[in-house]
Parts: sequence; structure tokens; C-alpha cells
Amino acid sequence: MNSVRVRFAPSPTGPLHIGGLRTALYNYLFAKKNGGTFILRIEDTDQNRYVEGAEDYIKNALEWAGLVPDEGPGYGGAYGPYRQSERKEHYHKYAKELVKRGHAYYAFDTPEELAQMRQEQESLGFHSPKYDHRTRSLMRNSLTLSESESKELVDKNENVIIRLKIPENETVTFSDSVREEVSFSTNELDDKVILKNDGLPTYHLANIVDDHLMEISHVIRGEEWLSSTAHHVLMYQFLDWTPPNYTHLPLILKPTGKGKLSKRDGAKFGFPVFPMEWKQDEDLYAGFKEDGYDPAALINFLVLLGWNPGNDEEIMDLSRMQELFSLGKIVKAGARFDIEKAKWFNQNYIQQKSTEQLSSGVKALLKKHNVEVSDDYIQKYIGLMKERVTLVPDFYTEGQFFFVAPDSYDEKQVKKRYSQDTVPHFQKISEIIESESDSTILSTSVKSYLSDNNLKMGVYLPLLRVMICGSMKGPDLFEIISLLGYEETNNRISTALDRFGSMID
Repeated sequence: MNSVRVRFAPSPTGPLHIGGLRTALYNYLFAKKNGGTFILRIEDTDQNRYVEGAEDYIKNALEWAGLVPDEGPGYGGAYGPYRQSERKEHYHKYAKELVKRGHAYYAFDTPEELAQMRQEQESLGFHSPKYDHRTRSLMRNSLTLSESESKELVDKNENVIIRLKIPENETVTFSDSVREEVSFSTNELDDKVILKNDGLPTYHLANIVDDHLMEISHVIRGEEWLSSTAHHVLMYQFLDWTPPNYTHLPLILKPTGKGKLSKRDGAKFGFPVFPMEWKQDEDLYAGFKEDGYDPAALINFLVLLGWNPGNDEEIMDLSRMQELFSLGKIVKAGARFDIEKAKWFNQNYIQQKSTEQLSSGVKALLKKHNVEVSDDYIQKYIGLMKERVTLVPDFYTEGQFFFVAPDSYDEKQVKKRYSQDTVPHFQKISEIIESESDSTILSTSVKSYLSDNNLKMGVYLPLLRVMICGSMKGPDLFEIISLLGYEETNNRISTALDRFGSMID
């Protein structure tokens, strides 16, 4: 096995979490950096938690993010099938092989018997009782029952599972790209279930069988699997297979820096934790896509949550990430999820795009708000707003005054600056606007009028902006007026003058 083959292996139990997308990204970058293969494998052996539509969501999310698998369900490949539910015969074969070699055994305990064992062990002072080398002799399994009794129970197939037989007093050691050398005492390990009563494997058996048969060279997965890796390394030994190289990724932490970022944290903190929107029952969960994030910007943000390029670069496209990526630069410490940093990346990506590149997204946004304007108007509008927005929806929320006259005004500004004495001068300013359309000439003409009449710029220009925009926000005032045109601008000045009087009474 010389070529690099990596797999991203999510469970279709719901939407893909942003941490899962980062795992997929690191697998993808490592594969592409080394001329290897990026595989999507669907680990759907937990049928009780299977969610309809989750697999399609995972694939759509990966494709939206630009991480298209080389092999997987719907992508082809010579190592399929790529859904674990379609690979049962492999797991049965190797579970029985482990039993045959004396490294696994049948267990027949009922849930009640298991609960009783735990209760008795706790009463004896064992606070985390496990089914292990110490308790297996107390239970009903093929190690404690006769061969004929065991065969009869296997044939009846009631509560029949296969457990891994963990040896006593040994040390399991393996190398990890992030954690370096990791060791576990086998006396700390439980006899994991590897084949369930429904005939489906647990993750522990399925992942090592599939990784071996699919010739996976490197396993890059979340830190939460580190403690299970000792079991997996033992199974490789028991089957005389060579284990892959392991890399366990640091956690993505909550914005507070305390605890792992969970699927529930999106609603709690007010930002998405899923790549795309997800609806389940009556609940709708926000997605980065629908919130207006550029997928390339999101990927750029994610790659730096746990990896350091070794220089000061922050803005980088996928090809640059591939060029710089290495497993040795993955950090040990958890990375705090900072949504403001994600927005910063998105803002940079918007600013880097041309007006033409942004047009389709802005057009779709305006259509959603029932706004109809010419392509020329949209092009000029994007040019004015591009440096001022963070997310695509901001093109409307931050620049709504380009399409709809304000229905309210910044009261503080009006009360501070407006008086009846200003009215004739605004009427004159309106006449100046009527005679010019070029923003530069407009600016010069209006400011010259104010200067010639000893009128304060700090009174009239802020008030004129409030008349046009409703607030002090927005790009250059005279660029706005030039794009709106005289008729619309004059209407807004007239309406504002009618309303300002009542605001200061």
C-alpha cells in the first residue's frame, strides 16, 4: 500500500456539524497534497438513529464547500459499496474470525443482567463498572458456558452479541501525528461489543474492517475517537493487519473557550453550526450557506481552527491550503470558535470579488425582496456597497435605502441639527441636485453653496444623509444621490422636510 487513501466517514444521524466539515477538509487537503484519494464512506450501522435525508445533506454540504469526494456513494470507486449497511457480510466474516482466533467471544446477557452487574460492582466500590477482563467471568458468555450451551444460545439468536476479548496486563501503544506516542493499559479497556444482535457491527469493528479492505493509509478523525483507538489497534494485531497512520484532531470549542462546540450551540449563541440549513420536524436550523457566507471563506476560516500554516498567511484559497498543508502543523490545543473571525474572512472574500462575480448572488437576494432594478443599477450599487458588507444579505439590509425610501429617521440627528431655518436651504440644495448628476460635481456644488452662505457642513450634510438614507449609515452621500437620481432624491427631501417639523415639536 503506497498511495495515500483517506476517508471521511460520517453517520447519517442528522446534519453535518461544522466540526465534521473541518474533518472532511483536513482529509481532503492531505489527500490532494499527496496525490491521493479522498473517500466518502457512510457509517449507517446505527439504524435506530438513522435520519432520512441526512446522507444527501452530507453530500450536498461537501459539494457546496468544494470538497468533492473521489470515491463514495454516488461517486463511484472500486472499493464499494461505500455504505456500511451494505457491507454486512464483511463484518460477520471478521467477527467470526476473531472468535475463532480466541480474540472475541459470544455474550448472551440480557439488559437486566447487565444492569444488575453494574449495580453489584458499584456496591463493591467500582464506580465505573465495565464488562471487562474482571467481570466477564461473572456473566453469561461463551467463556463461562459450555460449548453446547453457547451453540444452543447462538442458534436461538436471543441477546446474542460478539464482544472483543481484551487481554490483561498489556500495554497498547501507537503513534499519532498530533499526540505523538500514545499508550493505554489493557486493564483500563472494556470488552467492546463489535457485532450487535441485529447483525450490524458497531463502529469499532466496522471502521477497522472497512479501513483495511478499502486500503486506507491514514485515519484523520476527531479527538473523541482517541480513547477507542487502542481497541482498534488491538483488532489490527488480532487479524494480522497493518494499522493505518493515525491523526486525532483537536476539538472546536465554544466561543467561551470552554467545552466542545455542539449542535445545540447554534441556537444558544445565535450563529450557524451547520454548513447548510437543516429542517427536522418543526425545527429549522440555520446554515452558513443561507446566512450568506461564501463557501471558500468558510473553508478558509475552518482550516485555521486547529492547523497553522507556519507563516502569517490568513487569506488562502483551496489550492494554497493544499500547498501548505501537513499533518505535522496540526495543533494539540482546542480551537475557540469565533464567529466574528468567520465574518471577517467572509468580508475579505466579498471585497476580493469583482462586481460581475457578486451580481448573481445580489440579484437573487433582491428578487427575494421583490426588488426590480436594471442590471446597470445593480452593478453600480454593488460597487458602492461592496466594501461595507460582511455577508451577502447585508447588500439589502445595509443598503435598503437604495431601493426603498426610509419610513423612519434618526431622531437624535434630526433634533440635534434641524430647524425651520434650514428649510429654504434644503430647497436650494434640491435645485442644485436637479441640475447635476455627476457625484463629484454634485459634491462640489452643494459644498460650495454651503460655504458661500456660511452654512455649517456639520449641520446640513448629516441632515441630507438622514433625509436620503434614514440614518447616518451608507457609502458616499453624493454617490447615493447620483445613483438614486433627482426625482427620487427630491421626493425624499420633500417628505423628510414635511416630517422633521413634527419630530422636533
